[in-house]
Parts: sequence; structure tokens; C-alpha cells
Amino acid sequence: MHNGFFRVAACVPSVSVGDVAANTSSIISMIQTLERKSVELAVFPELCVTGYTCGDLFHNEALLDAASEAVQRIAAATKGLRITAVIGAPMLLRNRLFNTAFVVGDGSVKLTVPKTYLPNYNEFYERRLWSPAPTVSPGEDGGQMPVASNKLFFVGSVCVGIEICEDLWAPIPPSSFAALAGAKVICNLSASPDIIGKYRYLTDLVRQQSARCMCAYVYAAAGFGESSTDLVFDGKGIIAENGTLLGATPRWQESSQYIIRDIDVEMLAHERLHTGTFAECATRNDKSYAAVQQIDVNLHELLDPDASEELRERLKGLMNQENQQQEDDEDSRRLMRYVDPHPFVPSGDREVDARCDEIVNIQVAGLARRLKAIGCKCLVVGISGGLDSTLALLVATRAFDKLGLDRKGIIGVTMPGFGTTGRTHSNALTLMNALGVSTCEIPIGPAVEQHFRDIGHDPAVKDVTYENSQARERTQILMDVANQENGIVLGTGDLSELALGWATYNGDHMSMYGVNASVPKTLVKYLVRWFALRSENPDMAEALVDIIDTPVSPELLPPTADGAIEQKTEDLVGPYELHDFFLYYTLRHGFGPERIYYLAIQAFITQHNTGAYRSGGIMEVGQYSAATILKWMRVFYRRFFSQQFKRSCLPDGPKVGSVCLSPRGDWRMPSDASAAVWLSAIDHLMETL
Repeated sequence: MHNGFFRVAACVPSVSVGDVAANTSSIISMIQTLERKSVELAVFPELCVTGYTCGDLFHNEALLDAASEAVQRIAAATKGLRITAVIGAPMLLRNRLFNTAFVVGDGSVKLTVPKTYLPNYNEFYERRLWSPAPTVSPGEDGGQMPVASNKLFFVGSVCVGIEICEDLWAPIPPSSFAALAGAKVICNLSASPDIIGKYRYLTDLVRQQSARCMCAYVYAAAGFGESSTDLVFDGKGIIAENGTLLGATPRWQESSQYIIRDIDVEMLAHERLHTGTFAECATRNDKSYAAVQQIDVNLHELLDPDASEELRERLKGLMNQENQQQEDDEDSRRLMRYVDPHPFVPSGDREVDARCDEIVNIQVAGLARRLKAIGCKCLVVGISGGLDSTLALLVATRAFDKLGLDRKGIIGVTMPGFGTTGRTHSNALTLMNALGVSTCEIPIGPAVEQHFRDIGHDPAVKDVTYENSQARERTQILMDVANQENGIVLGTGDLSELALGWATYNGDHMSMYGVNASVPKTLVKYLVRWFALRSENPDMAEALVDIIDTPVSPELLPPTADGAIEQKTEDLVGPYELHDFFLYYTLRHGFGPERIYYLAIQAFITQHNTGAYRSGGIMEVGQYSAATILKWMRVFYRRFFSQQFKRSCLPDGPKVGSVCLSPRGDWRMPSDASAAVWLSAIDHLMETL
């Protein structure tokens, strides 16, 4: 395991039905190839040693003897290798024949796990050939049954479980019990033929089982070479992790193929820790799984006080050797999975469209419910011509339409100040007029200047007082207008600003309902574009596109001589795409600075250099150096901790995603917590540059 990632492969070798020698050579060749790619666990299809479609030949002595010898030959071929493989072959035991998964590594067979559920319908008549897995109760036979389905094994420190094909389709798959017993990776050896619509259903089944069990699921199914007498096998290699499809092999290939992905074991451990129902379900589980064999060594063994000194030294040597091999191996350092630079934004236009539709509906439903609950028919919104206030206004109009209210009940207030530019002012007016809301313009300059005189502040000193006085004046105006009109103030601040504390306390920080409170900045752009693409008003669509292209700014400092925005938020606090990346992995998965930094390097540097990053849309991936990433990571943690007091008193707002900072349920953190541990970790990382 490297940096908390565990490398697995789903393998689909080309087979020749009944030609055990050819199949064995193919499997060994693939194992050797995967070893060079630093794969730690390789999963092969069901009965791949013989071919799944041998039929009654499975009851022939010659085939069974050849298969038994082949398993031993494959096991012997793993001697001295770091890889562990799971292969499928028949196993004759006590006058019963089992469809079995063999775990092989370091020169021998480590474990045998038979198929639990045997199909006996339509094209499958497995009960004619095979016996189901023996049922073994906890403690029965001392856990020494030669074959049993309730067995787990370890590869290093990673616990792995096995099920075979039909097992996944059972009402309660064996993998459910395996996961509850500690397995973080599930292997499925399959020989599932293709019929219309089955592939999509199966892919969803694999993905959902990985989500339900909070595990990784490696599925390998038979492909080209199986008999086509009655069925056709398309060859499916699928790897999923906690509900996400990490990758799949192309189907209908004549040659052998495989797919490799790195499994985030640390993330899975956090998910299980953070989700109380997982541990609760495990304690109520009556079916025990016994971990009978540990294939590779792990650090925990070194700390075992009962281990002999000789064993401890041997394990240390093996551990050092393994670590050195990983350091010397190029593939060990290159992460074999895609790390999305914009984790809050789905990939693909269809996915973005569906996600935006769902988010907007959540926002609209939340706001409509609040308005109806308090009997309010008036909303007051400050419109700056920026992204956040634009999204809030668009959501407000939909909420009014949903309730059958006149849009004139929405009062859009534009409040030009010292930093307002003609571009943002014009876009604000165009947007309000196009949406048919009430428009009000109240310049704040004279009132703020009077305030400066009252408190004795020199307006030539453009410090935090200069800036925050404007923000609080705007909020005061909105609140007072809401009082006049018997309405409420709609907040516009987004999740990213809340994380950084980029809001003036009791200024734009405050409202009666924060409709954007759990929408990150990187996603706001896509939501505004979603509205632009659906707008039938060309002037409004043009204004929305220009708003997307406008630099993010509070516009609290005077513009440049040519009227352009002087104060750009991302120049001051850093790129929002980096901060959203840090925020996602801090809150969603509980990762520390070292792990987030490693992922950021993959997302923003390695994938850029290899051309693997996702491009297009309205947000290209930025290019950063390692030092730049650490610089803004330090800013993120410093601000995230120091600004918690602003989040402790947030207005209500709808939760739209898995990451939210509401103090009422999603994020509870003391306002005086220290960031020392996190900042120290970043300092250590900086020393390594």
C-alpha cells in the first residue's frame, strides 16, 4: 500500500475451453505483467483455469486433475512476487465438487473460497455440477474447514473478502457479511454472459454494493473464448469504490485485458468510522467471518509484543524490502486513478445538467417552504452583478413562481459603492429587468462617508474598516428595506466563502435565509451557466455569461484608472478551485494536510503534465507548482480555523450536497480550536520541497 492507496486489477484473460495448459500460461503471463505495474491484488474470472463453459466435462477426472495441477503451477509462479492473485478453478473435496476461488501468493495457495449460491434457472444449471459452499458456524471445526465461504484474508494490512458471480445477486450477498467483518475490498470472480440491458444493471449492482458496504468492489467476468453454444460472454472488468465507478474494461475484446485502479483504503476507513450505522449493523450481525490467513506482513505485526525477536526482525526486513521496492518502482509513485480537481462538479454535460437541476430544485423548495411557513410575500436581495447574488436572485424567482407569487414581490437592491464598476452595475440592472423583479438603487457612498466622519476614520486609509463599513452599510439597507416591505433578506454567500470566513461579520455574513450556504464557488458558475442555457431572453443570457466571466470581487476598493476591478478575491485568498479541493477532502473524507497535498499534486500537476485532466466547460484546471499549492493550503487551514466563529451563528439555509457547514448538524467545531497540528504538517511538507 502506498500513501493509503491499494492497487488492484480486474483481469479478463482470453480462454480456451478445456485447454488448461493454455489458460494457465495466459494467467501466469498476466500476473507477471501486473507485478511489474505494482499491482497488489489481481482478480481473475470464475473458473478461468478451465473455462466456465466446460459443462459435464467438469465431472471428468482428466480435466479435474489438470485443473488441480494448474492451480499449483500458478501458485508456484508467484514465488518471490509481491502480487496476490485470486483465480477460479474446480475443487474436488470429499466427493463434492466446488466452484472455487483460490488465493495464491508467494509460491503457494493461501486460501480457498467456494461459491455460495448456485443458480438453477434459464441457461444456468449449476446445481447439476457443483455443490454449494459448506455452512460453517462460528467456532465449528476450529475454523479449519478446507473450504468455506466465511473466510477473509489480508494483503498487507488490507482485509479482503471473496464472493463468486451469483453471490452478488442474492438478497443478502456474502460480501455484505464480509464487509461488516472488516473486509474493505471485495473480489467477485464471475462468468456472467451478456443479454440485453444486463451490463448496465450489473454495473449499477456492483456500484451500489460497494456503496452499501463502504468498500471497494473488484469484479472480473469471463470473456472471449468461452463457448458460444448457447451464450455469449462479453468480458467485464469493473472496479467500484464506495458507490463510484472507478473504471471498467472495454467489452467484446478478443485479446486478454485488465484494468488497474488504486483503491483509497484510508477514505473507506474514514467512511466507516464516520457512519455510525455501519458499526451498529456489524454488532447486530450474527454471521461471523474468520480471517484465516494473512498473506503479506504489516506494521501491526511488528508491534505485537508476543512475537519472537527472530520473527520481529524477519518481518522488519521484509517490510523494509517492500518499502524499498515501492520507492524504486515508477508505477508505485504514479497514482492509477483519476483525482478530480473539481470534486464538487460532476463530469460530463449530462451529469452537470442533472446535478444542477437537482440543486436548484432543492434551493427553490427550501426557500418556498420558508416563505410559506412565515406567510412572507416579499424578498429583499442585494444584487451586485456577481455570481452569488445572481444565483440567489434566479432561485428566488423560481420560488416565487412555484408559490404563484408576483415576482414584483422580489426587491432587487443594487447599492453602488466606492469599488462598483460599470460592468457589474450594468449586469445587475440587466438581470433584474429581464427577470421582472422590482428594482431599487441606493448608492452607499454618502452614508459611508458620513459614517467615517462619525467614527473618525480617514477615508484615504483603505483598510479593513474602509471595506467592512461598506459591507455593513449594505446589510443595514437590506434589513431596513425588508422591514419597510414586511419581507425578509435573502442571503447570497456561498459555501466556499463560509469556509474561508470571506464575509463581513454582521455584514454580508447575515440574512434571514442563506439560499447558497452549501453551494461551493466552483459549482456556482455551473449553476449560473445552467440558467443561461435555458434563458429565452438573449439580453439576460448575455448578462449571465458575462457575470460568469467577471473576476470574483467584493468591489470594496476603487476601480483602476480604466474602470476595471481592482480588488480580485482570488489574488487575496487564493484560487477557489484549490480551496474547494481542500474543503472537500477535509470535510467529506477527514483527510489531513499530507494526504490532501498528495492528491492535489496528482490533480493539479501530474494529470496536467500527462494530459489526463478533464478540460472543457467553463472552468479549466489551473496550473500550480507544489509550493503554490502549499502556500494556499496554509491560507485555507489558517482561515478555516480562525473564522469558525462566523459559522457558529449562520442563518438557516438548505443543504444541497454531502459537504455543509451548518452549525446545527453538519459541522460542529469550537470557535477557539487551534490549527497548530495542521499548520505544522504543512510546514513539514514545505521543508521537503
